[in-house]
Amino acid sequence: MGRIGKRLLEIPKGVEVKVVDGTIQVKGSKGSLIQQYKQLVKIEVADGKVKMACQSKDPKILALQGLYNSLVNNMIIGVTQGFEKRLEMVGVGYRAAKQGKGLQISIGFSHPVIVDAPDGIELSVEGTNKIIVKGVDKQLVGAVAADIKAIRKVEPYKGKGIRYAGERVRKKAGKAAKVAGGAA
Repeated sequence: MGRIGKRLLEIPKGVEVKVVDGTIQVKGSKGSLIQQYKQLVKIEVADGKVKMACQSKDPKILALQGLYNSLVNNMIIGVTQGFEKRLEMVGVGYRAAKQGKGLQISIGFSHPVIVDAPDGIELSVEGTNKIIVKGVDKQLVGAVAADIKAIRKVEPYKGKGIRYAGERVRKKAGKAAKVAGGAA
């Protein structure tokens, strides 16, 4: 049996958690989030803590208990601290610039790529080649960062492209040079 589903989540000051008709609502200083859940798992809010309870012994329902516990924990962290992903662009002439709420990325194509920020996401640029994605929803922050990264995947020979900050790229060896003198 997993332990994550049984963990009690403390609600920090300034955060409000409500459970209403199959939805969990979390409000904090940075924003608010809503998550739907299956009512096979009972979610209780009392004494400044959130508790997940499950009466079934079915492994799939027990897995849902752990899932909802992690989701609510991420919602509480999101509305208090927020989440961020950092991306780096490696390559000659690769640069990003802020354009309204979105970004304009020059990444070696014949045209600049425009990335629009969805609601709840803040895109910023550090220098000319570092992109920062911030927001309260962990899943949305990761999805937007992955979409930006997919614009130009890191190629394995020179290591050019968009990668997460600190990500290591294994480089492949290029073609072997021909031996001088030819075949005998």
